[in-house]
Amino acid sequence: MLKAICPKLPMRQKAVTRNYYLNLGFTVSGADQFDEYLMLRRDNIEIHFFLYRELNPAENYGQVYIVVDGIDDFFQSLIDAGHSIHPNGYLQDKPWGQREFSMLDPDNNLLTFGRSR
Repeated sequence: MLKAICPKLPMRQKAVTRNYYLNLGFTVSGADQFDEYLMLRRDNIEIHFFLYRELNPAENYGQVYIVVDGIDDFFQSLIDAGHSIHPNGYLQDKPWGQREFSMLDPDNNLLTFGRSR
C-alpha cells in the first residue's frame, strides 16, 4: 500500500537550501549530519534534497506541487513575511480547477502550492 511521497530535489549548497526552507516554516527531518543530503518537513509533507554542486539553476526543472488547506491565508502569510512569489505565479484560480501560486527556491526548484476550488 502506498502511504506517502517525498520528492527529491537538487541543491547546490546545503546551508542555503536549509535556511530558505526553515524560513518557510519547515523543520529538519531525520539525521542532518550528511553533507550531501537534506530532509525537511512541514505539517504532513516531506521534501528531500541531494547535493548537486554543478547544477545550473537556469537549467533546473525540479518541481513539486504541494496541496494546501487555507491557501489564501497561507499565501498572505508568505507575503507578510517578505517571501518572493514567482513573477508569473501569484495566487489565482486556474482553468484546470485549482487555486494556486508558485515560488522558486535558491536553486530554481519550482514550488507550486494549490488547492481545489
